[in-house]
Amino acid sequence: MDKFINKIIQGDCLEVMKQMPDSCIDLTVTSPPYDNLRAYENNIDTTWCQDVWGSIIKELFRITKPGGIVVWVVGDATIKGSETGTSFRQALYAMECGFNLHDTMIWNKGKFSAVGALRTRYAPVFEYMFIFSKGKTKTFNPIKDRKNKTAGQIVNGNIRQKDGTMKPKSSIGKITAEYGQRFNIWVNAPQQGRNDHPAPFPEQLASDHIISWSNEGDIVLDPFTGSGTTAKMAIANKRKFVGIEISEEYCQIARERVAKADKTGTLFAM
Repeated sequence: MDKFINKIIQGDCLEVMKQMPDSCIDLTVTSPPYDNLRAYENNIDTTWCQDVWGSIIKELFRITKPGGIVVWVVGDATIKGSETGTSFRQALYAMECGFNLHDTMIWNKGKFSAVGALRTRYAPVFEYMFIFSKGKTKTFNPIKDRKNKTAGQIVNGNIRQKDGTMKPKSSIGKITAEYGQRFNIWVNAPQQGRNDHPAPFPEQLASDHIISWSNEGDIVLDPFTGSGTTAKMAIANKRKFVGIEISEEYCQIARERVAKADKTGTLFAM
């Protein structure tokens, strides 16, 4: 596994992952192709079909450690007036492979950034962030930056149980903190400055997932590395990384970004 650690590897992600040992990755944070919505290097011949993404999800299950997480950020194309639903098919297939669908989170971009006519539908401003876990999650470091409306007030009241009965809140009598745990809809503007990549991944979004689902020293994978955002934020949060990217051009961009992010100058050799 050492030959993969802190490397941006040029190649097909499926073939590279096949070389990795079982249960070696703590966390994957990635944004795979969306129904061939974008052309990379002017190449639109590769079909993003179930044979392709299904094999990748299956391989991710094999290399994910027990309790590990895969963050799968994805959207759908609209073809002939209908969304494809590929994102849902991928989530259901991941469950067939053995993953738990731990959470269905939403990335609210806060503005319209997609393609498509607005004469017949509302502007799409979000993408799904499926959180797949391999068994019971081993790590959760919740981000607490949601400002409480009742901050400073004494907690009181009841919570309804599954059988319909009411039970006093466990925190009753305590003072409400200024900030509470974040909800599962995250607002992040699309990345400013494209780093020569057509679909840049927001650094803050990647960082927040890395903080939430891994610990310092863990290994974070991105099998669709692109311009290297996940790797860069893994370094920033004191994690190890594995980046895989089929385009040599984007590999070079990612290596340059990672090298600049490596303050020690020892993690990554150009």
